[in-house]
Amino acid sequence: MKDLTARQRQVLAHVANGNTNAQVGHLLGLSPFTIGRHLAEIFHTLGARDRANAVAIALAVGELGVHQIHIPDQQREAA
Repeated sequence: MKDLTARQRQVLAHVANGNTNAQVGHLLGLSPFTIGRHLAEIFHTLGARDRANAVAIALAVGELGVHQIHIPDQQREAA
């Protein structure tokens, strides 16, 4: 499996935290269309079928770390 680029890992980390393409684009100064293109490449590279699958695969193969996923305080308190 080919490694993700630094930008692809950055996009996927934002997606893993529940951000939409528009939100990720705003955070990174890119258009939502560009984020969609990055995600399409990420899905292809990882062999993923959707956002959740891409995050799961990236965690499993070490492209993302659990420390990059932020748990909202109310969910942390409930756990």
